[in-house]
Amino acid sequence: MHRDMLRIRLVEESIAERYAEQEMRCPVHLSIGQEATAVGVCHALQHTDRVFSTHRCHAHYLAMDGSLKAMLAEIYGKAAGCVGGRGGSMHLADPDKGIIASVPIVASSIPLAVGAALADQIDGKKSVSVAFFGDASVEEGVFHESANFASLRKLPVLFVCENNLYSVYTPLRDRQPPRPLIELARAYGMSGVSADGNNVVAVFKAAQEAVERARQGAGPTFLVLDTYRWREHCGPNFDNHIGYRTEAEYETWRTRCPIEDSRGELNSQKLLTPADEALMVAEFKREIDMAFEFAKAAPLPEPSQASAHVYA
Repeated sequence: MHRDMLRIRLVEESIAERYAEQEMRCPVHLSIGQEATAVGVCHALQHTDRVFSTHRCHAHYLAMDGSLKAMLAEIYGKAAGCVGGRGGSMHLADPDKGIIASVPIVASSIPLAVGAALADQIDGKKSVSVAFFGDASVEEGVFHESANFASLRKLPVLFVCENNLYSVYTPLRDRQPPRPLIELARAYGMSGVSADGNNVVAVFKAAQEAVERARQGAGPTFLVLDTYRWREHCGPNFDNHIGYRTEAEYETWRTRCPIEDSRGELNSQKLLTPADEALMVAEFKREIDMAFEFAKAAPLPEPSQASAHVYA
């Protein structure tokens, strides 16, 4: 899992570095600092499960083994992109790997996951559906409707809240009453688990148990994973200097880096050496450079295909 988090971090840092070239003509929402939530949950899944992501979807896509070349081609708007260059950064998908859709509208991943779980239950499948969403999504009515229905029908679905404390620039304390988010699970009579979203092992264990419950027909689970994004809400820049969050808060969370946490644990078990990590970094940087070269050189979509896959 450390390896996957490191790869995701390097990919997103490369996107941030190259974004100023203005060849990626779409917004990018980076999850630098939040890698453990994506990797921990996705490592508990199979490719026959269904993941529904958000505007901040790069990490989920890569954690489910989505093609890096296809992802970068999509961000560059190329025909070789994972959805043909139509969606850009916020609409990554790879159904063969279990990434069914990424939806930038707040909370809209949730009813899609619940609908997929209902279909699987009706068809007698053992697949599990996962809705990733941010803390602001629980302020939307569709979360409450979906949670109520999923609990009532004991659907095989995970509600995964990546609680990074902010909705764009507005902190959680200014948007919601002072109560733990996990209490929302009790309101709908479903299992609820809160975990350190920067500890990939804790996330994996919580997700693994929730997935097993869902497969056994025991119904949905609400996972609250406390984490923190390092970069601005949208775009490549560090924004700790902006007044909506303090320097002290920002630096406190920076010291809780999920990759550093994982590295420290592996080092304590003598499972990772600095030389091992240096080799991994070199390997990933070669892969990333090749993927960027592929994406930049790939052809743009044919104008004749502009109306394909349009149903309304």
